[in-house]
Amino acid sequence: MNKMILKALIKNHLLTINYYKNGLLQTCKGRVCKLDLHQQTLSLKDEQQKIFSIRLSGIKEIY
Repeated sequence: MNKMILKALIKNHLLTINYYKNGLLQTCKGRVCKLDLHQQTLSLKDEQQKIFSIRLSGIKEIY
């Protein structure tokens, strides 16, 4: 992953991520709570404090 993208992900900003899970396009909005480069996953916590684990390879768009 691009170093600039990684720096943006670790800041505590509200993000919206479009990603593929089981072949379906999903959307999740929240803040990054964990970035695991070894497992290649990103954990995002939404407004209801629910945590979503997203595979980095499945990410289509971040804004």
